Amino acid sequence: MFLRSKKLWTVLLILSIWSRVSDSLHFELNSGRTKCIAEDIKSNSMTVGKYSIDNPHEGQPLPPSHKISVKVTTSNSGNSYHHADHVDSGQFAFSAVEAGDYMACFSAVDHKPEVTLSIDFEWRTGVQSKSWATLAKKSQVEVMEFEVKSLLDTVNSIHDEMFYLREREEEMQDLNRSTNTKMAWLSFLSLFVCIGVAGMQYLHLKTFFEKKKVI
Repeated sequence: MFLRSKKLWTVLLILSIWSRVSDSLHFELNSGRTKCIAEDIKSNSMTVGKYSIDNPHEGQPLPPSHKISVKVTTSNSGNSYHHADHVDSGQFAFSAVEAGDYMACFSAVDHKPEVTLSIDFEWRTGVQSKSWATLAKKSQVEVMEFEVKSLLDTVNSIHDEMFYLREREEEMQDLNRSTNTKMAWLSFLSLFVCIGVAGMQYLHLKTFFEKKKVI
């Protein structure tokens, strides 16, 4: 029993470390430049984002050159879900209305001489967007029960994701079948056109040679 509990704690520790690492993103952005990050989100999924500029001088306020504009939109319809101008940090949270790619674009203010900004960005979607630490604190549940609930929610999220991917695969298969059908009809049409042109050429040449009394 002790060995099983030890193995379970090891798995839980690995999952917790992996989730923290996979959610965080650190990148650099030069003055006057824009960088966009895409995330594929399914409909009715909760998503939470948090961003901030690293301070090159600890203990001092950020210089005016260290400002960014952030905009979160969907690539399908172009709807805007978050917009912030000339900020050094911020966060957003929304529930995705439609499935597809969502874009978070970061634009650094134009500054001379050019400076390089270091930005920390954390984007959580679905089960990862839930604050399990707050839930555990409110309900005062045991640690093991808390971890089991977290894993159960993760399993449910993976289950929903599998159905979502299956739907996307079926859509792609329908598109492929439709494309193949159209290509087949186009091939038959091209064949009939070629046969028709060849027949017209044959009749034309036959009439021409008959007039010339060659045949």
